[in-house]
Amino acid sequence: MPPLEAWEKVWIDLDEYSEDFHAYIECTACHGGQAVDDMELAHEGLVADPAAGGDTTCAKCHGEISSHAVDSLHNTLEGYDTAIYARSSPEHYDTLEYMESYHCDSCHATCGDCHISQPNSVGGGLLESHTFVKTPPMSRTCTACHGSRVKNEYYGLNEGVTGDVHFRQARLVCTSCHTSDEMHGMDASATATHRYDGASSEPSCESCHADVIGENATVVQHQLHDPDLLSCQVCHSVAYTNCTNCHVDRSEDDVPYFSVEEHSLGFFVGRNPIQSEDRPYAYVPVRHVPVDINSFSAYGEDLLSNFLSRPTWVYATPHNIQRNTPQTETCVNCHNNDAIFLTLDKVAPAEQGGANLDVVVEAAPPLSMSGE
Repeated sequence: MPPLEAWEKVWIDLDEYSEDFHAYIECTACHGGQAVDDMELAHEGLVADPAAGGDTTCAKCHGEISSHAVDSLHNTLEGYDTAIYARSSPEHYDTLEYMESYHCDSCHATCGDCHISQPNSVGGGLLESHTFVKTPPMSRTCTACHGSRVKNEYYGLNEGVTGDVHFRQARLVCTSCHTSDEMHGMDASATATHRYDGASSEPSCESCHADVIGENATVVQHQLHDPDLLSCQVCHSVAYTNCTNCHVDRSEDDVPYFSVEEHSLGFFVGRNPIQSEDRPYAYVPVRHVPVDINSFSAYGEDLLSNFLSRPTWVYATPHNIQRNTPQTETCVNCHNNDAIFLTLDKVAPAEQGGANLDVVVEAAPPLSMSGE
């Protein structure tokens, strides 16, 4: 999508906006400022994004939704703290919070970031001339923040890898599976501190494909494998992006930036690092997350003092689902095939310990295990 011209970002089409119910609300009721002819005075105390200040504006009319959304992972970014704090120790939390104020906090998704304007990560600007958009447009909101992995996988932008079948054939958008309740934290995810925390609240394959899973499965391969043995993605995903590391810093004029030194496409099956009643699978696709022990060293020494208390290869749900993959072609493409399993030799020497040992597979399962 081409960037918006400067005037396009702020231009309000009064004809369009007048048809929106929100046009009955005075601009100053949400944005502050003064309803006067003096432009300097009119803009005094102006609030660009009224929704960014917490549960104070949208909640006036959308109280039930806003009361949950303000505590959702999209708004609090508590998932970042959960992951980063686990690798650190309490004496470093204040420093890490300071780091996050430069590199993470701007990613908070307010009501306006989804329903009125584009996120700042793609340049900002109004979506539809300030008309409120009930269903956020995928390519201008969702993938603006979830672009480097999800967008490239789903659209098929990674070299040599076909896009997700749900996009290519069914033309499904993010909101086709990720419901309003989930996005606003109104379901089980409301109490989660990480997107995979607690009960499974994200969309599941069973939601649409229950007839091909379990005892009554109509697919032979599904009959041969216990549903708790493999997640669906083990057989129906293909290569996805794995980022080796990410370093954050600020320029001389205090502009934050980050750099990813290395990334590559690959498909790796590991042991499930978050195995539970809700996610019982023994094997799942795992992805290397963009972190290393020196990721935040620009802000202090040894900030990730417990780096391997959390695996660097983590549970993954790639958005590149295919009906037919190399894994589904023949049994030996998985069984006895160490190439697709996360064996210890695929883990960087500095990471061959700690929580990663719970993810590493000693060797590919032999063919005799196919029915187990």
